[in-house]
Amino acid sequence: MTGGCRHDSGGDILGGTLWGGHSFNLVLELMSVPHEEEKLVNRVEIGLWQLELRAKKCVEALKKNGFGAAYLPGAAEVRERVLAECEKADSIGFGGSLSIAEMKIYEALAGSGKTLFDHGKVPPQEKPAARLGQLTCDLFLTGTNAVTLEGVLVNLDMNGNRTNAMTFGPKKTLVVAGGQKVVADVADAIRRIKTSVAPRNTKRLNLKTPCATSGFCEDCSSPQRICRVYSIIERKPPHSDITVLLCGEPLGL
Repeated sequence: MTGGCRHDSGGDILGGTLWGGHSFNLVLELMSVPHEEEKLVNRVEIGLWQLELRAKKCVEALKKNGFGAAYLPGAAEVRERVLAECEKADSIGFGGSLSIAEMKIYEALAGSGKTLFDHGKVPPQEKPAARLGQLTCDLFLTGTNAVTLEGVLVNLDMNGNRTNAMTFGPKKTLVVAGGQKVVADVADAIRRIKTSVAPRNTKRLNLKTPCATSGFCEDCSSPQRICRVYSIIERKPPHSDITVLLCGEPLGL
């Protein structure tokens, strides 16, 4: 590494060790507690400050790479923007994003008369049709495993339906990312995915993989291995409409 300050990932500033196992909402509550939690409050405030700076820098890089991009300070503002985009669409696909799920977007749209393609909400025999529907819907909603300070989207998928829909097919793709997902470069993104995101996802999905037990990537050959399809989007594809919303708070994994 040459001289100067390296933009390292900072991925655990608010997404891991800082929380000490506490939820984000609990830590925010602690910010109002005087004296005994002062040190934790300062750490949270400093972490949020850095998330905002990194997210805003990332937004500018995404715009240079042809993506639509916007910084939004909190989850409430992101949710409002996502629902506004949903109003314009007749059919909406869900890529299995925990960030989108946390905001209860599907629940807000249920009963709206819109066609919803969410393979996580249907029985096994209907999942293939839901995944295919995601490829041709009006609006595809997804998260991203990582986004670099250079404005590159990096993802790892099991079946490829999410990574495929992110690049071509839907009329519009809306990518939501918490600020903790901003990393330095592609190598840092892959490191984040393999060491943090993938093991946590297998645990969340109750999959029978070695990492769901050990918490570490074992480069396994499990039938339920989720590390199968990498996607690196360096520039917005010319025939795709992709907008990335970066949040100043942690969202998803």
